[in-house]
Amino acid sequence: MEIATFAEEFAQGKVLLFNKPLYWTSFDLVSKVRNILKSRLHLKKLKVGHAGTLDPLATGLLILCTGKETRNIEKYQAEPKEYCATVTLGATTPSFDLETDVDYRFPVEHITREAVEKVLESLTGIQLQEPPHFSARFMNGTRAYKLARKGEPVALAPREITIQFINLISFDPPMISIQVRCSKGTYIRALARDIGLRLDSGAYLSALVRTHIGDFSLEQALTIEEFERNLVFS
Repeated sequence: MEIATFAEEFAQGKVLLFNKPLYWTSFDLVSKVRNILKSRLHLKKLKVGHAGTLDPLATGLLILCTGKETRNIEKYQAEPKEYCATVTLGATTPSFDLETDVDYRFPVEHITREAVEKVLESLTGIQLQEPPHFSARFMNGTRAYKLARKGEPVALAPREITIQFINLISFDPPMISIQVRCSKGTYIRALARDIGLRLDSGAYLSALVRTHIGDFSLEQALTIEEFERNLVFS
Protein backbone atom coordinates (compact mmCIF):
# COMPACT_ATOMS: atom_id res chain seq x y z
CA MET A 1 0.00 0.00 0.00
CA GLU A 2 1.28 3.47 -0.90
CA ILE A 3 2.17 6.05 1.73
CA ALA A 4 -0.54 8.45 0.53
CA THR A 5 -3.22 5.81 1.05
CA PHE A 6 -1.94 5.03 4.54
CA ALA A 7 -1.83 8.73 5.39
CA GLU A 8 -5.43 9.20 4.27
CA GLU A 9 -6.57 6.22 6.37
CA PHE A 10 -4.99 7.60 9.53
CA ALA A 11 -6.34 11.10 8.80
CA GLN A 12 -9.86 9.74 8.29
CA GLY A 13 -9.50 7.97 11.60
CA LYS A 14 -8.29 4.76 13.16
CA VAL A 15 -8.69 3.10 16.55
CA LEU A 16 -5.36 1.73 17.79
CA LEU A 17 -5.01 -0.63 20.75
CA PHE A 18 -1.76 -0.54 22.73
CA ASN A 19 -0.26 -2.26 25.74
CA LYS A 20 1.10 0.76 27.59
CA PRO A 21 4.62 0.20 28.94
CA LEU A 22 5.39 0.51 32.63
CA TYR A 23 6.52 4.01 33.70
CA TRP A 24 5.17 5.65 30.52
CA THR A 25 2.43 8.24 30.86
CA SER A 26 -0.53 7.97 28.53
CA PHE A 27 0.70 11.15 26.84
CA ASP A 28 4.15 9.58 26.34
CA LEU A 29 2.51 6.86 24.24
CA VAL A 30 0.38 9.35 22.31
CA SER A 31 3.45 11.46 21.55
CA LYS A 32 5.50 8.44 20.46
CA VAL A 33 2.78 7.12 18.13
CA ARG A 34 2.15 10.57 16.65
CA ASN A 35 5.86 11.07 15.95
CA ILE A 36 6.17 7.62 14.34
CA LEU A 37 3.18 8.22 12.08
CA LYS A 38 4.22 11.75 11.10
CA SER A 39 7.73 10.55 10.25
CA ARG A 40 6.71 7.41 8.36
CA LEU A 41 3.79 9.03 6.51
CA HIS A 42 5.56 12.35 5.85
CA LEU A 43 2.82 14.33 7.56
CA LYS A 44 3.24 17.80 9.05
CA LYS A 45 0.45 17.20 11.56
CA LEU A 46 -1.86 14.42 12.67
CA LYS A 47 -4.39 14.34 15.48
CA VAL A 48 -3.75 11.54 17.98
CA GLY A 49 -5.43 11.21 21.37
CA HIS A 50 -6.02 8.60 24.04
CA ALA A 51 -9.34 7.43 25.46
CA GLY A 52 -8.77 6.99 29.17
CA THR A 53 -5.63 7.71 31.19
CA LEU A 54 -3.48 4.97 32.67
CA ASP A 55 -1.11 5.91 35.49
CA PRO A 56 2.63 5.56 34.78
CA LEU A 57 2.85 2.66 37.25
CA ALA A 58 0.06 0.78 35.44
CA THR A 59 0.32 -1.25 32.26
CA GLY A 60 -2.23 -2.65 29.87
CA LEU A 61 -4.85 -1.57 27.38
CA LEU A 62 -4.86 2.01 26.16
CA ILE A 63 -7.01 3.10 23.22
CA LEU A 64 -5.55 5.68 20.86
CA CYS A 65 -7.57 7.43 18.17
CA THR A 66 -6.22 9.20 15.09
CA GLY A 67 -7.60 11.85 12.76
CA LYS A 68 -11.37 12.24 12.72
CA GLU A 69 -11.80 9.29 15.08
CA THR A 70 -10.58 11.55 17.90
CA ARG A 71 -14.14 12.95 17.84
CA ASN A 72 -15.29 9.66 19.36
CA ILE A 73 -12.82 9.62 22.28
CA GLU A 74 -15.52 10.40 24.85
CA LYS A 75 -17.54 7.40 23.63
CA TYR A 76 -14.63 5.05 24.34
CA GLN A 77 -13.87 6.77 27.65
CA ALA A 78 -17.42 6.08 28.81
CA GLU A 79 -17.05 2.30 28.36
CA PRO A 80 -16.63 0.11 31.47
CA LYS A 81 -13.06 -0.92 32.30
CA GLU A 82 -11.63 -4.17 33.62
CA TYR A 83 -8.42 -4.52 35.62
CA CYS A 84 -6.23 -7.08 37.34
CA ALA A 85 -4.77 -5.51 40.46
CA THR A 86 -2.32 -6.53 43.15
CA VAL A 87 -3.00 -4.97 46.55
CA THR A 88 -0.56 -5.00 49.45
CA LEU A 89 -2.23 -5.16 52.84
CA GLY A 90 -0.89 -3.84 56.14
CA ALA A 91 0.58 -0.55 54.92
CA THR A 92 -0.38 2.73 53.28
CA THR A 93 1.28 5.28 51.03
CA PRO A 94 0.18 8.90 50.47
CA SER A 95 -0.48 8.20 46.79
CA PHE A 96 -2.20 4.84 47.48
CA ASP A 97 0.35 3.17 45.17
CA LEU A 98 4.11 2.85 44.72
CA GLU A 99 4.63 6.45 43.56
CA THR A 100 5.31 7.37 47.19
CA ASP A 101 6.92 5.51 50.08
CA VAL A 102 5.09 3.67 52.86
CA ASP A 103 4.02 6.09 55.60
CA TYR A 104 2.14 3.81 58.03
CA ARG A 105 2.02 0.09 58.81
CA PHE A 106 -0.87 -1.91 60.28
CA PRO A 107 -1.48 -5.46 61.53
CA VAL A 108 -2.71 -8.09 59.08
CA GLU A 109 -2.90 -11.17 61.33
CA HIS A 110 -6.66 -10.77 61.72
CA ILE A 111 -7.32 -10.71 57.95
CA THR A 112 -8.77 -13.92 56.53
CA ARG A 113 -9.77 -14.87 53.02
CA GLU A 114 -13.40 -14.80 54.13
CA ALA A 115 -12.98 -11.27 55.51
CA VAL A 116 -11.49 -10.07 52.22
CA GLU A 117 -14.28 -11.64 50.19
CA LYS A 118 -16.88 -9.99 52.43
CA VAL A 119 -15.24 -6.57 52.00
CA LEU A 120 -15.02 -6.98 48.21
CA GLU A 121 -18.71 -7.84 48.10
CA SER A 122 -19.51 -4.72 50.14
CA LEU A 123 -17.67 -2.58 47.60
CA THR A 124 -19.67 -3.73 44.59
CA GLY A 125 -22.52 -1.72 43.11
CA ILE A 126 -22.93 2.05 43.16
CA GLN A 127 -20.39 3.75 45.43
CA LEU A 128 -19.26 7.24 46.38
CA GLN A 129 -15.50 7.18 45.96
CA GLU A 130 -13.14 9.91 47.17
CA PRO A 131 -10.45 10.43 44.49
CA PRO A 132 -6.80 10.14 45.54
CA HIS A 133 -5.05 13.38 46.46
CA PHE A 134 -2.37 12.36 43.96
CA SER A 135 -4.74 12.54 41.00
CA ALA A 136 -5.32 14.71 37.95
CA ARG A 137 -8.58 16.10 39.36
CA PHE A 138 -8.69 19.88 39.58
CA MET A 139 -8.88 21.74 42.87
CA ASN A 140 -9.29 25.50 42.55
CA GLY A 141 -7.90 25.35 39.03
CA THR A 142 -4.81 23.28 39.93
CA ARG A 143 -4.22 19.57 39.44
CA ALA A 144 -4.58 17.86 42.82
CA TYR A 145 -1.33 15.91 42.48
CA LYS A 146 0.64 19.14 42.10
CA LEU A 147 -0.73 20.38 45.41
CA ALA A 148 -0.22 16.99 47.10
CA ARG A 149 3.41 16.81 46.00
CA LYS A 150 3.99 20.20 47.63
CA GLY A 151 2.43 18.96 50.85
CA GLU A 152 -0.52 21.34 50.50
CA PRO A 153 -3.97 20.25 51.76
CA VAL A 154 -6.24 18.61 49.16
CA ALA A 155 -9.98 18.08 49.50
CA LEU A 156 -11.76 16.39 46.59
CA ALA A 157 -15.49 15.73 46.54
CA PRO A 158 -16.50 12.05 46.29
CA ARG A 159 -17.65 10.87 42.86
CA GLU A 160 -20.33 8.31 42.11
CA ILE A 161 -18.92 5.18 40.51
CA THR A 162 -20.19 1.68 39.80
CA ILE A 163 -18.25 -1.49 40.56
CA GLN A 164 -19.84 -4.27 38.50
CA PHE A 165 -17.81 -6.98 40.17
CA ILE A 166 -14.66 -7.63 42.19
CA ASN A 167 -13.29 -11.18 42.15
CA LEU A 168 -10.60 -12.36 44.55
CA ILE A 169 -8.01 -14.08 42.36
CA SER A 170 -5.43 -14.95 44.99
CA PHE A 171 -5.00 -14.55 48.76
CA ASP A 172 -1.39 -14.67 49.95
CA PRO A 173 -1.08 -12.14 52.81
CA PRO A 174 0.04 -9.46 52.78
CA MET A 175 -0.72 -9.63 49.03
CA ILE A 176 -4.06 -10.16 47.35
CA SER A 177 -4.90 -10.12 43.64
CA ILE A 178 -8.30 -8.99 42.40
CA GLN A 179 -10.18 -8.65 39.12
CA VAL A 180 -12.34 -5.53 38.88
CA ARG A 181 -14.90 -4.37 36.32
CA CYS A 182 -15.96 -0.78 36.92
CA SER A 183 -17.33 2.42 35.46
CA LYS A 184 -15.49 5.38 34.03
CA GLY A 185 -13.81 7.51 36.68
CA THR A 186 -13.04 4.68 39.10
CA TYR A 187 -9.64 4.89 40.79
CA ILE A 188 -8.29 1.42 41.55
CA ARG A 189 -5.77 3.07 43.89
CA ALA A 190 -8.66 4.47 45.90
CA LEU A 191 -10.35 1.08 45.84
CA ALA A 192 -7.18 -0.40 47.39
CA ARG A 193 -7.32 2.27 50.10
CA ASP A 194 -10.95 1.45 50.83
CA ILE A 195 -10.23 -2.29 51.01
CA GLY A 196 -7.60 -1.61 53.66
CA LEU A 197 -9.90 0.64 55.69
CA ARG A 198 -12.76 -1.87 55.67
CA LEU A 199 -10.37 -4.59 56.82
CA ASP A 200 -9.36 -2.43 59.80
CA SER A 201 -5.87 -2.23 58.36
CA GLY A 202 -4.18 -0.39 55.52
CA ALA A 203 -3.59 -1.19 51.86
CA TYR A 204 -2.05 0.23 48.72
CA LEU A 205 -1.98 -0.69 45.04
CA SER A 206 1.26 -2.44 44.13
CA ALA A 207 0.53 -3.48 40.51
CA LEU A 208 -2.19 -2.79 37.95
CA VAL A 209 -3.00 -4.08 34.46
CA ARG A 210 -5.99 -2.87 32.46
CA THR A 211 -7.34 -5.83 30.52
CA HIS A 212 -10.55 -4.56 28.91
CA ILE A 213 -12.25 -1.35 27.77
CA GLY A 214 -15.79 -2.18 26.68
CA ASP A 215 -15.47 -4.94 24.08
CA PHE A 216 -11.78 -4.22 23.47
CA SER A 217 -9.28 -6.61 25.06
CA LEU A 218 -5.61 -6.41 25.97
CA GLU A 219 -5.13 -9.55 23.86
CA GLN A 220 -5.84 -7.40 20.78
CA ALA A 221 -3.28 -4.76 21.72
CA LEU A 222 0.20 -4.17 20.32
CA THR A 223 3.35 -3.05 22.04
CA ILE A 224 4.89 0.12 20.67
CA GLU A 225 7.70 -2.02 19.18
CA GLU A 226 5.20 -4.26 17.38
CA PHE A 227 3.32 -1.25 16.04
CA GLU A 228 6.47 0.33 14.66
CA ARG A 229 7.64 -2.96 13.17
CA ASN A 230 4.27 -3.69 11.53
CA LEU A 231 3.92 -0.23 9.98
CA VAL A 232 5.14 -1.30 6.55
CA PHE A 233 4.09 0.08 3.18
CA SER A 234 5.48 0.42 -0.33
